[in-house]
Amino acid sequence: MQALTTAARPRIGWGLIGTGGICDQLAQALAHVPDARLVAVGSRELPRAQAFAQARLATHGPVRAHGSYQALVDDPAVDVLYIGTPHTDHAPSMALALAAGKAVLCEKPFTVNRREAEAAVALARRHEAFLMEAMWMRYVPVMVALKRLVDDGEIGEPVSVNADFGFSACGLAPTHRALDLALAGGGLLDVGIYPLNLAAFVLGPIVAAQAWAELGPTGVDVHTVFNLRHASGRLSQGLCSLRATTACRATVLGTAGRIEVEPPFYAAQALRLVRGTRDDSPVERLEHPWRGNGYVAQVEEVQRCLRAGLAESPAMPLDESVALVGWMDEMRRQIGLSYPCE
Repeated sequence: MQALTTAARPRIGWGLIGTGGICDQLAQALAHVPDARLVAVGSRELPRAQAFAQARLATHGPVRAHGSYQALVDDPAVDVLYIGTPHTDHAPSMALALAAGKAVLCEKPFTVNRREAEAAVALARRHEAFLMEAMWMRYVPVMVALKRLVDDGEIGEPVSVNADFGFSACGLAPTHRALDLALAGGGLLDVGIYPLNLAAFVLGPIVAAQAWAELGPTGVDVHTVFNLRHASGRLSQGLCSLRATTACRATVLGTAGRIEVEPPFYAAQALRLVRGTRDDSPVERLEHPWRGNGYVAQVEEVQRCLRAGLAESPAMPLDESVALVGWMDEMRRQIGLSYPCE
């Protein structure tokens, strides 16, 4: 694809598909990126889009409100569309945007299943449109530093990754998106994607997975544990829960030390590097703060790729996004979880 130069677009125009909390987070991040601007928002209900735009007037200036996703996609000022809707809407919204040749940043999980993910990637490649999964954890400075430390051999040969992510959904209504079967809810797709993604990020491609889960009253998984085997032969473990709030810790073990990502690992700004295998091994705390709310780094990565003429990000390759959705398919098969949309 052709590079989006600063001469062609001094500031890259963003449009938001959705008006929920996560779109608000992305809007906040855009304010911290000098060559980005929020130009439009779309909703199936025009008053919701208008209210969202009005609330951001002081920060972003005038933001156009559209009463349909099609109208948003057709807006000529929009260069990139961020999809921040429920899981089941990701695939159709991506199809709408990519068919129009728009660049897309799609919230995680990329899609509900691998079939949808493969179709989205194929469409992006056919239209030569940029596409990236919004796995914001991958782009923050602490994760970049973590990967570099592992690759540089600071803890010897990497052995395993262990991570957990859970929160109590007891106070949520059964119709909340995290618990709603019709919206592809459940712990695995909502928060389990984080330990899964971290394991693949550090240890490479997955070749086998085992999962066990407790299904809740609405039919979605509310507590899931899984073991992974990687192509390298290394092993990793993950836990996700909607029944209990976990410590949200992540540890990378190596033959000559370990790296402890300070909780919550998915939003970390520091890590502890333990050099050695003894109880008294030296520990170094390394801080890697971010700007804004943590979403800034993924916005910057999208814009870096567009300026360079890249169709996907090397930090979160499309084939890897497809593969990880496929492994969630396999784990759901093992725990007996399928969605009405499938």
